[in-house]
Amino acid sequence: METNVTKRRDNKKALRVKVISLGDAEVGKSCIIKRYCEKRFVPKYLATIGIDYGVTKVQVRDREIKVNIFDMAGHPFFYEVRNEFYKDSQGVVLVYDVGARDSFQALDGWLGEMKQEMGSQANMDTIVFIVCANKVDLTKRRVVDEGEGRLWAESRGFHYFETSAQSGEGVSDMFQAFFSAITDMCENGGRRPAVPEVSVGFTKEQADTVRRIRNSKDSWDMLGVKPGAAREEVNKAYRKLAVLLHPDKCVAPGSEDAFKAVVNARTSLLKNIK
Repeated sequence: METNVTKRRDNKKALRVKVISLGDAEVGKSCIIKRYCEKRFVPKYLATIGIDYGVTKVQVRDREIKVNIFDMAGHPFFYEVRNEFYKDSQGVVLVYDVGARDSFQALDGWLGEMKQEMGSQANMDTIVFIVCANKVDLTKRRVVDEGEGRLWAESRGFHYFETSAQSGEGVSDMFQAFFSAITDMCENGGRRPAVPEVSVGFTKEQADTVRRIRNSKDSWDMLGVKPGAAREEVNKAYRKLAVLLHPDKCVAPGSEDAFKAVVNARTSLLKNIK
């Protein structure tokens, strides 16, 4: 008969997990891993050839975690190598360079590639994802702000951290939160724990609306009405967006700026409508 003492002892056995890094080439995936595992920064860019593999041990509460890290090459050429390593992962570090918008926009593609190899969304839901906005030390070249990155991550239920592999900023905190969430998932029967900010924060509709407004090409597009629309249509579209994005009701990252943009768009359009 299994006793409580035995159960407590079993709970403290070392946990083995597999994590992978994903993202475009040159976003700093390998540098982030080296900064965490080896406490150093490698300034010279050395492209990962296929897969780089490493092992590290971490302590999460009363559990020792043995982590197998698979650093995936970001170049499309290595897809045939990468696709063998997606399965059986408990965690994924999604990395982009805050100074390269293309690498941020590519995140959806990386999720798509992974989902294709995993076979279903249900399999994706048993994995902890953490989004790493890297190279934040290079402030003058930054083109993807925190609000935009955080919105993308949290609207999908992913954790979000800003890091600098060069200075070390945010790297330890990111991995600590990452391994803690993986441990919680493993102890929760393989069910991914919810990210607190998402569960009490904002809806998918609000997140999608903020994202759409950010990418609008003009005031008409921002309000979602056709050019030349009547005053009544403009006001109706404005009221709908204002209710959705008002700062008193919406805490999605970037929502305050989106609300202001909607107000300005309405004002601009009504000036030219008789």
